[in-house]
Amino acid sequence: MSSARQVWEFTQNFAEHNTVHVLINNAGCMVNQRELTEEGLEKNFATNTLGTYILTTALMPALKKVEDPRVITVSSGGMLTQKLNVDDLQFEKGTFDGTMAYAQNKRQQVILTERWASQHEEIHFSCMHPGWADTPAVKTSMPSFHAKMQSRLRTEAMGADTTVWLAVSSAAIKQPSGLFFQDRKPVPTHLPLAYSRSTPQEEEKLLAALEEFALKFKP
Repeated sequence: MSSARQVWEFTQNFAEHNTVHVLINNAGCMVNQRELTEEGLEKNFATNTLGTYILTTALMPALKKVEDPRVITVSSGGMLTQKLNVDDLQFEKGTFDGTMAYAQNKRQQVILTERWASQHEEIHFSCMHPGWADTPAVKTSMPSFHAKMQSRLRTEAMGADTTVWLAVSSAAIKQPSGLFFQDRKPVPTHLPLAYSRSTPQEEEKLLAALEEFALKFKP
């Protein structure tokens, strides 16, 4: 998912030979040191945001060919701490913080979900927070958090529950497209009094930047 070219190649091959009804954007990373991919992109951004953008947009024509298509993106409640920053998508300014980079990517995913829902009414889009689950990714990327919270972390099945419900249930499709869910319920994407809302112009700038990156690496 961190290689834009490989994501493009996968979608082109997959769409030629397969039908897709549901896309779940679950793969992601939290890299705590600033690293670049072979394509010269910051690794968190390349994986969590650009990879998700290319995979989803490239599969939209295939999704629109089936009945009841759905896209679910696994975001994180960590995004509530972040306001979209379109002027530093690859975290080149200031001190790098992997946790904040991840949270910024997850805010970007929520905005993408909202924009896609408004632009592609044939597809039902949603994003969700799985809660903090006891997974290898949490253990390796946030070791101190994992050690302190281990007894209170969710199981992997509990973390996956809302994703599966959004993917297959008849109840989920009755909810408006573009919402953010936790425990099978839509929840706000901003904390009360938090300065985390972006302007339509900032969101347009994000989409334009992602499209430019995507086309740059398209085979």
